[in-house]
Amino acid sequence: MNQDRGVHRVALVTGCSRSRGIGAAICRALAADGIDIFFTYWTAYDGTMPWGADTEGPAALSQELQQHVRCASAEVDLSVSDAAEQLLDTAAAALGPLSILVNNATHSINDGYQTLDAATLDAHYAVNMRATMLLSTGFARRFTGSGGGRIINLTSGQSLGPMTDELAYAATKGAIEAFTLSLSAGLAARGITVNAVNPGPNDSGWMTDAVREEVRGRSPSGRIGTPEDAARLVAFLASDAAAWVTGQVIHSEGGFLRR
Repeated sequence: MNQDRGVHRVALVTGCSRSRGIGAAICRALAADGIDIFFTYWTAYDGTMPWGADTEGPAALSQELQQHVRCASAEVDLSVSDAAEQLLDTAAAALGPLSILVNNATHSINDGYQTLDAATLDAHYAVNMRATMLLSTGFARRFTGSGGGRIINLTSGQSLGPMTDELAYAATKGAIEAFTLSLSAGLAARGITVNAVNPGPNDSGWMTDAVREEVRGRSPSGRIGTPEDAARLVAFLASDAAAWVTGQVIHSEGGFLRR
């Protein structure tokens, strides 16, 4: 997909803690296009989730990718205020100037109006908004290419319907949709496109059998989205073929029927 610019293209992909996850699939798809990969993970967060941490996942992913491209990784807590700047410096030092940024890392816990509090809001804001925004603007300031810069954010369809039990998540991810549009206009002249991808209900390891059954019943195709579905779209947006696509929030949900 990508033209030979005489230099290695390097992508920073956040949120790659699990082998089955969307982040890992994105890394594989970009590596298949010959793009070098720096990825982050944070197993402590996954350890608090019902599906648990994939402690061997990051090392296995790194070994897999190194068979095809240069790869480096780091365990990073993106909720720390200066994590974005340090991460951008670390990635560039390891693999060279970045040309692609994929903001996939997220923080999400259930919270309805009866339980939402300041601590929950702050935790979501720190990762979903602040880290994404600082990584994006820091990436743009460091970008020295004449074109081919790509920022791709992951959202979850907050503008398509309510998420009554995920108020903080919906609000912070919804903000990224607005951020994507505004940033894209500011960076277009720099040769950097900015887009967002909503992968829809995606079987990346968190779904229970009951959730799978419900999602499949509301999918016109009768199947559930996979991490590879999302990764193919991200790889397209990262490619030269998508140079004329910017400021878009692409809802890749397989026609999922919302209620």
